Amino acid sequence: MVSTLQPVERPLALGERVYHTLRDHLRSGQILAGQPLQEVQLAEKLGVSRTPVREALRRLASEGLLVSDNRSFVVPALTLQDVNDIYEIRFLIEPAAIRSIAPLTRSSEHRRGIEDALAAIVRAHKAGDAAGFREATICFRAAWLAVVPNPRLVRIVEQYADHMQRIRTLTLDDPEIRTIVLRGLNRISAALAAGDGDTAATAMLEHLVEAKRAFIAAVGLTEDGQA
Repeated sequence: MVSTLQPVERPLALGERVYHTLRDHLRSGQILAGQPLQEVQLAEKLGVSRTPVREALRRLASEGLLVSDNRSFVVPALTLQDVNDIYEIRFLIEPAAIRSIAPLTRSSEHRRGIEDALAAIVRAHKAGDAAGFREATICFRAAWLAVVPNPRLVRIVEQYADHMQRIRTLTLDDPEIRTIVLRGLNRISAALAAGDGDTAATAMLEHLVEAKRAFIAAVGLTEDGQA
């Protein structure tokens, strides 16, 4: 057997590519709550058959990012109970995930992606670049998740964070909220650099509490669950 042979990198299957394309649009807020998503129209726009579109829509629905609405799918309008439920899960899993990487992030090699993303966040904040700030915060999350050794935990964090991803378009346009976010991410990053898992977990929890409060204020949710 030839020892120099390496596994051949395979491109993503078509259904997987359609799934990631639609999920990215959901994350960025380009697909709005209540906007119908139909197989035929999406297949035409994406230049694919209906089958991979159907697979992607069903997968996104199984993750709670879409709901079935008769013959189409829509982005659900989140109620206050939805927000409470999603953040209850995030409060449990994300501090635990960030704590798990603290022993690793004493190493500058493991911190490099996190610190690069934080530097990009700082630059965008100073420039008043809300779009750049949003993108850099996404990179920050991706960077610390890349260090988490448990892939199943990573998938759960990503799933429930995706539910709230589109709120960034509602909250991070506000410079005051960007200042609060940056302060929280600085605390998380400093704790990781010190290898202090407990402080990193506490900082993550406080960061999520602020994010939840900002979202509820931005959309004007009331106790009866209506915006």
